[in-house]
Amino acid sequence: MTETHQSIPIGKLLRAENSQFVAGCRVRELDTPALGALVKVRLEDQSEIYGLITKILINDDSLVRQLVSGVSIPTEYTADNRYNRNLPVEIHVLTVGFAKDGKISHRLPPRPPLSLDELHLCDEAEVRRFTAFGDQAYIRHILRLVDQPVEELLAAHLRQTKPLHEQTGDTGWYAQLCQKLITLLRDDYPRLTTVLDVLTELENE
Repeated sequence: MTETHQSIPIGKLLRAENSQFVAGCRVRELDTPALGALVKVRLEDQSEIYGLITKILINDDSLVRQLVSGVSIPTEYTADNRYNRNLPVEIHVLTVGFAKDGKISHRLPPRPPLSLDELHLCDEAEVRRFTAFGDQAYIRHILRLVDQPVEELLAAHLRQTKPLHEQTGDTGWYAQLCQKLITLLRDDYPRLTTVLDVLTELENE
């Protein structure tokens, strides 16, 4: 995988709170964001809020309902609805930390980003820098999610992040993160077993 060294704008914020936020993007921008990807929003004071994509939601509208009820849909109608529709695709993001004056923290930020702030996909170097910071405490934010496929999100994130560390010879990053997960879930054996199953599957790919 080639280093990009450049974050990619993928949408603008619709709504936000300290622990999570939602951005909107057009369908044509969907080639870039993916489940588990690390993204960021830069605030006016130049601090940055980091998050992981937890869900990508494509809403319907009245036109879609009309089109799907038809026997056949002309190709040009489908293309127009996908690429020129007014309703944005929603990208849901879990906040996992922030950076201020170049210093990373895996705590929640003092305040959330604002509507219309731009959402960027982090480049490879930034993913390595954020995920390798400290004792990887950002992972606890994934585990606090409720009513979401936490194990699948974790697998998607690690599938993207693990190779980036291995490319630079940091083979210990993944082992350290696995140990972090075991520590955090030591009192929840059923959940720990499920997470370990996911990690085993990931290692066998």
